[in-house]
Amino acid sequence: MQSQAPDLAVQFVQKVYSENVIHVRHDVWDVHTDADRWWVITEPMNLYSQRDFPNMDLALTCHVGLCLRIPRSERSKLSELPIEPFAECYRYMEEASEALRHAHEVSDYQAIGVRCRECLLAFGLAGRAAIPWKSEEEPPKDADFKAWTEHIFNTILPGGSNEQQRHLLKTLLDSAWKVANWLTHAKSSHWHDAEAAVATTENAVTLAVSALIRFIRGVPDECPACGSQRLSPERGSRTDDPETDWERPTCDKCGWTGTPMRIDPVAERRAKRPSPAPASECVVPTVPLRTLTKPASTVNRKRSKPKRLSKPRRRSD
Repeated sequence: MQSQAPDLAVQFVQKVYSENVIHVRHDVWDVHTDADRWWVITEPMNLYSQRDFPNMDLALTCHVGLCLRIPRSERSKLSELPIEPFAECYRYMEEASEALRHAHEVSDYQAIGVRCRECLLAFGLAGRAAIPWKSEEEPPKDADFKAWTEHIFNTILPGGSNEQQRHLLKTLLDSAWKVANWLTHAKSSHWHDAEAAVATTENAVTLAVSALIRFIRGVPDECPACGSQRLSPERGSRTDDPETDWERPTCDKCGWTGTPMRIDPVAERRAKRPSPAPASECVVPTVPLRTLTKPASTVNRKRSKPKRLSKPRRRSD
């Protein structure tokens, strides 16, 4: 309250309600100030005026809706993500996730499988460029995704100490490749199959890209100066070349810095499509939102008292 409304003096604070929604706990606080009252709801924390939301349930419902929708509308641009040179596979991943939200038929699921497959192929293409084939033997074919993943991760994760990490990444990518190819040609797939393909592809590509970027940019497993694993990327530019970005690993504990690596910028391939116009007139709710009307409350049901049964009369002879 002091950070968001510094002109108000808080006089009383009390937690009045807690609820778990999709494994996230939201606490509702009733805050009294010298001017009015507010709801403060946590995770993430936000405040709502009780003048506009006298009903606590509606304030919590609005807060949960914002928590679900804001991450979709405020996604980081590809140019802002440290994923060079793997931006193309992330574009296909975004397209697959967006298509999943609007998928209803088998043909939609097949198209999602195509996007997942293109995402994996784009990863393989970027991986081959970053880790070129140096053996005297003939390199695998471009479409041999499994052989190229074997070469990439055998190169960046060699030795027995990296056996489990190497096996994990190979297995994840191979499973994602098989699921994407199956979904592309499946004639009886369902929405959950498409969801599994998108989730598997996203998980495999994200972990694989992270491992490759650490190798390409020379990020050690631990700080060579103090042994700490608290390493963070640091970006900047040189005075003689201000248009070029460079990145180096730094130690958050002792301040050690690694060798800077040049970063090629990521160009946005296409602009977002405009949102379609609404089919009907928009509805603007009025405030204050005071009551919640339930269907059962609109009907006045009167309970009739049970009738008392009279004792049977004795028949006189």
